[in-house]
Amino acid sequence: MARPAFLRFLASAPGLLLQSLLLGAAGLALRNVAGVPQSLVGLVLGVGLGLVFAAFLRWRLPEMCETAPTPVGRRYTREMVLAMSAYAAFLVVAIVLLKRVEAPALRAVLALLPVAPIGLAIRAMIRFIRGVDEMQQKIELESVSMASASLAMIYMAGGFLQLAQVIDVPAGVAMIWVFPGLALLYGLAKVWVTGRYR
Repeated sequence: MARPAFLRFLASAPGLLLQSLLLGAAGLALRNVAGVPQSLVGLVLGVGLGLVFAAFLRWRLPEMCETAPTPVGRRYTREMVLAMSAYAAFLVVAIVLLKRVEAPALRAVLALLPVAPIGLAIRAMIRFIRGVDEMQQKIELESVSMASASLAMIYMAGGFLQLAQVIDVPAGVAMIWVFPGLALLYGLAKVWVTGRYR
């Protein structure tokens, strides 16, 4: 069954850019609303930036989602949308409730709440890789390997700069950016690796 034209547009590079612009405008507008946590503003702006990157990938790799058999691609899209929606919702809940809760055990549970949907996103990625053909598996695994090695090198370089007191990045901030950084590097690596096999 074909997707409606509106959904096809939303998944296209121009549609993703439009969504990112709308989220960017919403984030900037939320900055001026009293009582809105800055972490929520950051989340909205971060998702907007993520959609810009998704538009770039859609533009550079238009066939990326067509490499998988249709049921595998549909399942992957459904699982990722659910996982990332749950992540965004759990993150907002955790941010809001952590300001009101004092008990250490409950704070730990709230702080870890957004981690479960990331586990589901990783599961969706693994199921996607298992469902595609051998050539696409090679591309995916090469991209993941390059992204992981690059992120490890960047993180280690940051550690050396931190020890040398050249930069001062709080550990919590650095740790939170590991998974988004890996996703970003994976996307860039996939553009490069796919180009090699064309």
